[in-house]
Amino acid sequence: MTEAMKSGGEGGVASPFSRVCVIGSGVMGAGIAAQIANAGVPVLLLDRKAEGSNPNALADGAIAKALKADPAAFMDPAAAKLITTGTIEDDLGKVADCDWVVEVIIERLDLKQGLYRRLDEVRRPGTPVSSNTSTIPLARLVEGMPERFARDFLITHFFNPPRYMRLLEIVGGPLTDPAHVARLTAFCDRSLGKTVVKAKDTPGFIANRIGTFWMQVAAGVAVEQGLTVEEVDAVIGRPFGIPKTGVFGLLDLVGIDLMPHIAASMTSLLAEGDRYHAFAGELPLVPKMIADGYTGRKGKGGFYRINREGGGKVKESIDLKTGAYAPSRRASLPPEGRDAAGLLGAQDRLGAYARKVMGETLAYAASLVPEISDDISGIDRAMELGFNWKMGPFALIDQIGAAKFAALLKQEGIAVPALIETAGDRKFYKDIDGVPNELGADGEYRPVPRPEGVLLLSDVRRKGKPVLSSKAGALWDIGDGVACFEITTKMNTFEERVLAILEKSIEHVKENFKALVIYTDATQFSAGANLGLAQFAANMAAFGEIKKLIARGQTVFKSLKYAPFPVVAAPAGLALGGGCEITLHADAIQAHAESYIGLVECGVGLIPGWGGCGEMLLRLAADKRTPKGPMPPVREVFEMIATARVSKSAAEARRMHILRDGDGITMNRDRLLADAKARALALVDGYTPPAKPEFHPAGAGGKLALNMAVDGMLRQGIATPHDVTVAGWLATILTGGDHDMTETLTEEQVLGLEQEAFYALVQTVPTLDRIEHMLETGKPLRN
Repeated sequence: MTEAMKSGGEGGVASPFSRVCVIGSGVMGAGIAAQIANAGVPVLLLDRKAEGSNPNALADGAIAKALKADPAAFMDPAAAKLITTGTIEDDLGKVADCDWVVEVIIERLDLKQGLYRRLDEVRRPGTPVSSNTSTIPLARLVEGMPERFARDFLITHFFNPPRYMRLLEIVGGPLTDPAHVARLTAFCDRSLGKTVVKAKDTPGFIANRIGTFWMQVAAGVAVEQGLTVEEVDAVIGRPFGIPKTGVFGLLDLVGIDLMPHIAASMTSLLAEGDRYHAFAGELPLVPKMIADGYTGRKGKGGFYRINREGGGKVKESIDLKTGAYAPSRRASLPPEGRDAAGLLGAQDRLGAYARKVMGETLAYAASLVPEISDDISGIDRAMELGFNWKMGPFALIDQIGAAKFAALLKQEGIAVPALIETAGDRKFYKDIDGVPNELGADGEYRPVPRPEGVLLLSDVRRKGKPVLSSKAGALWDIGDGVACFEITTKMNTFEERVLAILEKSIEHVKENFKALVIYTDATQFSAGANLGLAQFAANMAAFGEIKKLIARGQTVFKSLKYAPFPVVAAPAGLALGGGCEITLHADAIQAHAESYIGLVECGVGLIPGWGGCGEMLLRLAADKRTPKGPMPPVREVFEMIATARVSKSAAEARRMHILRDGDGITMNRDRLLADAKARALALVDGYTPPAKPEFHPAGAGGKLALNMAVDGMLRQGIATPHDVTVAGWLATILTGGDHDMTETLTEEQVLGLEQEAFYALVQTVPTLDRIEHMLETGKPLRN
């Protein structure tokens, strides 16, 4: 079992599959194999036999590429050891030892069916076989196959990259054994971290059916109405909760050369009267772009490119009619166009474009119920997770208003779907007795389906008010005597107001609850301290206030650590600086697999000031794998903090000792809060706060060794002059200041060293320059 799977949570449940075979080692096949290995399940990865001395070269090469991929396909490089490679020609018989077979070969029906016939001869009876196809209906895939094969066959449509894209569409046929759908749904949910949406056997399933229609409409209407690519991406972007890549940026990302293939596939499969046919025409300039190598980001560029002529670096965009490139210019939206409703009502060319594109797209989605899915929530989830929309089509219509949207469609000459008529002036989603409900095609509301064991803070909010709250945070009752504290500032950054509500929450939990979970359902757990406020205080020369804030943060975090109840931190996404430090002060961590945790203060010329240095020293010293003596923990902590290292997964955070052996990792984001609550309840019986620790300093000799290493990096050009200054203060803290190896330090003394270092550094010009640069550019300044 890999590091990703150790210790607790739904991610650590026993897998129903002891071994999985993935056939096809292209980008998708290798990615799926990597994610299954991330779940701790052995994988047999097969591909065609290669010429030369290594017949497994294709599959071996795919794993080698996956190990080097950025973003990384493996949560822990050790997971790659769970993958055994082979060839279809020589090793297909090994499928008999596998509990699930995933086919990920080229999208050709004849090749897939030929493989299925061979598989049917070697697999154990009852072993499920699934295809990752995104274009070929299940009915055609099993056509002519034995009924026993059809019973065991289904579609599992992953999205690329498989590790990071949460959506998985599962499609069963009329003969598919429901038990296979149930087992694969449970495994992909709990162990692979997927949000499983059950789709019907229709072309493109859900996300690609709507998403490709949306892109075709947006591109075609842009040419027809004479918009620039920048205008299109500005309009069909943030106002609708769609990523800033918009349409043309997204086409560059996925590959322009795929457009003709997708269009041809969809037009060949869809019924003659489907609205898709009205927008399926190819843009006139696309064939020449492809021929010239302008296939998007993987080629020389696409609708956007970077011109590096003359040693420069100029972003350019293409004219949709002439095909000529010119420097890209930012498009300006009308004043009322900051949100969907405002933009749709704008009486200018951009408003007209928005009404046509989003009118057609949202109407198309509504017209497909119940053809592609019985549940509107499934359609919304598919678009939210498959295309990264903040709101799916029906949530968007709710924001506009169903009645207003119907009027817009009539104004544009677009047929109003029956489901929109059914909604009338009602919303598609509404809360009934604190439970989210969705509107069905029959006009009745039903609870939005939730997988068993999922606990969402958004659902808790619907049912009542917080126990405590302020503009910076809130304390919620999540049942069974467990409270949940969430930060509610922008990017969940820490400031005085957060510390104040956290302090109140700790006192309230003492009297009224058994345990506390620190969690947020926001995308990022915490980006750390509010640098903007720190810069403001420094510019006002209010350094005394900064010193008070550091001392207060230390006090509150230690109150959390020594509280008379268990505390579980449940990070997901970024947990940086103070976000990492609050995690370090919890009794246990239940982290989402995609947690990016680190003490990054040195990047802005500071050091961790809220106990992070001492807590990391304690973690390293307690680990049995750390060599004995005061210096090994110091050296490792120094390197991690000085380089502002951030984990690329929760598994890597464990290797960095941020997570300890007893901490857990949850693969599915929607299950994180429930897992953290369960972990907190498991700690309640017999709980006692941790004992106050002692620190054994490495002394002057240790500090000298660290400083010499940094000086060497300065001479090599790896470190900057201010890096040396910051590292010097960090070395002072970690080696015990003026104390020598014969002494012991209390926790309060180490905190005092942190305060002294932070206060000294925040008053230096190079640190203030780093803070300002980070706030302005989002990137560290190397000074």
